[in-house]
Amino acid sequence: MPVAIALIIGILGGYFIRKFLAESKIKSAEEAANKILDDAAKEAEAKKKEAILEAKDEVYRTRTEAEKEIRERRAEIQRSERRLIQKEEYLDRKSDSIERKENNLQKQEEQIEKIREEITSLYQEQLQELERLSNLTSEEARDLLLSRVEEEIQHEAAMLIKDIETQAKEEGEKKAREIISLAIQRCAADHVAETTVSVVALPNDEMKGRIIGREGRNIRTLETMTGIDLIIDDTPEAVILSGFDPIRREVARVALEKLILDGRIHPARIEEMVEKAQKEVEQKIREEGEQATFDTGVHGLHPEIIKLLGRLKFRTSYGQNVLKHSIEVAHLAGVMASELGLDVNLAKRAGLLHDIGKAVDHEVEGPHVTIGADLAKKYKESREVINAIEAHHGDVDPMTVEAVLVAAADAVSAARPGARRETLEVYLKRLAKLEEIANSFDGVDKSFAVQAGREIRIIVKPEKVDDLSLVKVSRDIVKRIENELDYPGQIKVVVIRENRSVDYAK
Repeated sequence: MPVAIALIIGILGGYFIRKFLAESKIKSAEEAANKILDDAAKEAEAKKKEAILEAKDEVYRTRTEAEKEIRERRAEIQRSERRLIQKEEYLDRKSDSIERKENNLQKQEEQIEKIREEITSLYQEQLQELERLSNLTSEEARDLLLSRVEEEIQHEAAMLIKDIETQAKEEGEKKAREIISLAIQRCAADHVAETTVSVVALPNDEMKGRIIGREGRNIRTLETMTGIDLIIDDTPEAVILSGFDPIRREVARVALEKLILDGRIHPARIEEMVEKAQKEVEQKIREEGEQATFDTGVHGLHPEIIKLLGRLKFRTSYGQNVLKHSIEVAHLAGVMASELGLDVNLAKRAGLLHDIGKAVDHEVEGPHVTIGADLAKKYKESREVINAIEAHHGDVDPMTVEAVLVAAADAVSAARPGARRETLEVYLKRLAKLEEIANSFDGVDKSFAVQAGREIRIIVKPEKVDDLSLVKVSRDIVKRIENELDYPGQIKVVVIRENRSVDYAK
């Protein structure tokens, strides 16, 4: 019992103690909360006041800046107004000045018009007086004046043309002489005169009978196999082979020499030796073509083109070996292209192939220029090379400077002394044609072709050709010669006008 009472007392005591403690804690918590609320209210009030002050400051600052901007804009507007007023004043002054000038100009125009009328009246009076004194109308005087002015202009034009031609000719000849002389100096080629016959030496005259054979069967077999005529005459220890095909003539020469060395000459042996000679000549043709490409530095040619080049070894033109001529043209064109800064390889290639048509011109109809261009097209040469082949005799216009150089190199190689020889008939025809062209011009009295056709001297009638027309006559004759004649090198045209006065003392 006492334990229960003590337990109850303990419980009640604990309850009251806990209640007291809880109430005290609640009270202290309420006090703390009230304090926090009071502090928050005070802080909020302080911040409110601070925000109000900042807002007032911002409003004041904004108002100040706005007032400042307004003042600046008002000042700018005032300055603009002052400028506009000044411009208006300036324009007013300018308008007044222009108006005064217009008035002055109007007065001056009126004065000028009066002076013009006076001048016109005086001009008419003087013109009438001049017509009366000179017995010429104004139209006649104008025509006379124009004719004199025209004569003076023609004289000045002729003098100017003469000066320009002289200067251009001197400069052009000087430069061309330097380039061509350098090209010739750097290119030396051997040329020999070749004909349509070949001579085969014999060890003795008895060999002639063996070559002829019984009833002439050996010589007939050899002529039939080669297509070449054998001339066996009184020439000691020699047989002459005659034919227009140089390759066949070479085959016959090689075969005959082999037969002479072998000593066994009969139809079967002749056929065998001719076949061997043909193979040797074909091999030689190929080697000559390859050697030509090696000498000129031209590579990449079609094998058939190389064989055609080798055939040129046995082709001549005016006594000039065509292969050596082609090699020389390639070197000359290459040197000139190098001096002018052009394509050296193109110039050499075109120069080497420019006469390729002559290798087959006895087998194919047409001029060698056309044949050569067709061969170049067939074997896929470039357009520039084909054009150079076509243009080297002036048949078509050159498309490149290299084509012009090939034509010039061809002329240089053919025209130099000793390169070619012409028949007397062709030479005489050219001289006669030169004099015929010169004599066909009106006012020409006499003409003389001199210097082996390299120069023509023309004497004109002084009463028909004056000093001004002299230049025109020489130019017309030159153009006619260039259009109608084919000739190596150049022809000098000299026109002479002479006045003579003859009287006798008695």
